Amino acid sequence: MAATEQRLSTTVLVIGTGGAGLRASVELAEAGVDVLAVGKRPKNDAHTSLAAGGINAALATMDPEDSWQQHAADTLKESYLLGDPRTTEIVTRGAARGIDDLERYGMTFAREQDGRISQRFFGAHTFRRTAFAGDYTGLEIQRTLVRRAEQLRIPVLEGVYITRILTHEGAVFGAYGFDLKDGTRYRMHADAVILAAGGHTRIWRRTSSRRDENTGDSFRLAVEAGARLRDPELVQFHPSGIIEPENAAGTLVSEAARGEGGVLRNALGERYMSRYDPERMELSTRDRVALASYTEIKEGRGTEKGGVWLDVSHLPRQTVMDRLPRVYQTLLDLQMLDITRDPIEVAPTAHYSMGGVCVRPEDHSTDVRGLYAIGEASSGLHGANRLGGNSLVELLVYGRITGRAAAAYSESLSAQPRSAAAVAEARAEVDGLLAADGPENVRALQRAVRNTMTEHAGVVRDEEGLRTGLAELAAIEKRTEDVGVHPDIAGFQDLAHAFDLKAAALAARATLEAALERRETRGCHNRSDYPDMNEELWVNLVWSPATGITRESIPPVPEEIASLMEEVPTDGKLQE
Repeated sequence: MAATEQRLSTTVLVIGTGGAGLRASVELAEAGVDVLAVGKRPKNDAHTSLAAGGINAALATMDPEDSWQQHAADTLKESYLLGDPRTTEIVTRGAARGIDDLERYGMTFAREQDGRISQRFFGAHTFRRTAFAGDYTGLEIQRTLVRRAEQLRIPVLEGVYITRILTHEGAVFGAYGFDLKDGTRYRMHADAVILAAGGHTRIWRRTSSRRDENTGDSFRLAVEAGARLRDPELVQFHPSGIIEPENAAGTLVSEAARGEGGVLRNALGERYMSRYDPERMELSTRDRVALASYTEIKEGRGTEKGGVWLDVSHLPRQTVMDRLPRVYQTLLDLQMLDITRDPIEVAPTAHYSMGGVCVRPEDHSTDVRGLYAIGEASSGLHGANRLGGNSLVELLVYGRITGRAAAAYSESLSAQPRSAAAVAEARAEVDGLLAADGPENVRALQRAVRNTMTEHAGVVRDEEGLRTGLAELAAIEKRTEDVGVHPDIAGFQDLAHAFDLKAAALAARATLEAALERRETRGCHNRSDYPDMNEELWVNLVWSPATGITRESIPPVPEEIASLMEEVPTDGKLQE
């Protein structure tokens, strides 16, 4: 029986209903532009809601010397010079306005007694510039944007999986997808498409992403539409993911725990950060802390379960309850652990895709006319190390800018050609998978990808491991030709898993090939066979299946920012 197919039409289609997608949708609706937002998860449960620690802006409420220029300098310095200076200036200049927008939408921030927005230190920031709402800042931002979207009556389709962006002669004209519950197909026509469907950290075994999110959807959708990926090998491993229970392995203990005074110890009881960054200790950058923890574990000073201890039990109980309520509740729920009494066993976990779809800094447009990418789906700001709190402000700044750019692009069109052949291909792709009845299990193959990436492209990498990983991935890709897809009474999740597997395989290949090309150690990217930075690799690596890896130069840093940057530090980096 032929599947039901609904046709929808809008001016701008937003794929993804996390903070980035909703902020763009709000901007469009406030401007009176027709917008439709589509997400595979419920909008109240998007990945943004997991962001705990805070959001950065040089408001100077706590440290009057702070400025957007210093925020930009810190961001570029800790990107190991791989961040785009134009992108960085746009975000840091626009950060205060992003906070103002949230306040205008009704968000409540933590405040000092005199009413100032409270700001705390996060790792590697020169000043206190991280605003917050307890340790559930992302959840509050998501709630605020959902509420604003409802006020504006923005149509949001939940539980719909997008399988393809529809293009004709290098320009978008919509997208194709299906309902996860009943399989209803959706053919959506749009002048412009904003891709805000996250990153690819779920392709590692231990990750802060939940099941069925961040499997590389954005990467696959963009690449198959004709866009390219930039620096996919640059993946942030957060220092503190919990180890147990297994079904929640990788769940984050917020960086706020270290920001409030938490300390890291190995199994010998040593506060080991003194060996890696004696000045900043636990407030060092995420890449350094993750590498330090990885090294302690690898060299035999970790716990029996392969972790280290993060301890906040020395802090006043009321401080923990007031400033870290979500961490407290999470550990109580998952492990029956009272963090005011006992330390937390943690290990590095795949956390954030700092690379992503290659976009222009001015408006986050791509190589495909009418296609934009924002949030974790995009690249340009973070380089080789993302500062905690920068991703939340990035999605606010570019959600606003890109929403306006997409509206302007639509306004500029005199006509929009569509392609019946492109729609037929999208339809046939879904039909083909639904008819697939091979012996290979989709979930088992996803697990195989995760095992390969964990073993060969984790915190520390080398040539032999990466080549082994590529060989293993080729074998997995071959097996995907014989999958079986079996929707059941519970819905069409198995079909979604088959598309997730396609995305994971593409994202894994891009990551492995780029990691092989980056023969240096820089920020999050640690090569044990190339322990130093290589000046020749002070470039972005841009990937596509058609061209492989190309190197693109990075624009110079403006003097007003460069003068505030210290030399990029290498102490505490991998020593072999």
